[in-house]
Amino acid sequence: MFESKSYQGELSDKYDTLLTQLKGLLYDEKDFIANLSNASALLNQFLTEVNWVGFYLWKNDELVLGPFQGLPACVRIKKGRGVCGTSAERQEVIRVEDVHQFPGHIACDAASQSEIVLPLVKNGEFLGLLDIDSPHKGRFSEEDEVQLKRFVQTLVESL
Repeated sequence: MFESKSYQGELSDKYDTLLTQLKGLLYDEKDFIANLSNASALLNQFLTEVNWVGFYLWKNDELVLGPFQGLPACVRIKKGRGVCGTSAERQEVIRVEDVHQFPGHIACDAASQSEIVLPLVKNGEFLGLLDIDSPHKGRFSEEDEVQLKRFVQTLVESL
């Protein structure tokens, strides 16, 4: 049974608690979709001021919607299109302070103002990405980026 723990203290301490919870959810579970589903639910519970948390999976040269928390989303995204497609093309983290300033931004949820996208790569193979949106400009800090990279690495290692 999963018990929610309180996220109090410094941001790095909060993320440490989050990683501990993620490791507990991943322990002895090898199903990719189940793990992504729990990871998106955990992040949705943990992160404040977000309106969408989820995964896109790389299939047949495009991103396809995977497990998520939030409003219905774009189902397919071509490489190089929008923030997610650009992250897929470059296979690098993209943190956007104001999505309306990002060339070619795809507005799946009109409330989204900022976004962070982190690729999932294992042994050099691009598997997909984690996408998190916020209704607030500048929501994601450099520390969020560093800590979310740890989260993604922990998740990918479980696959």
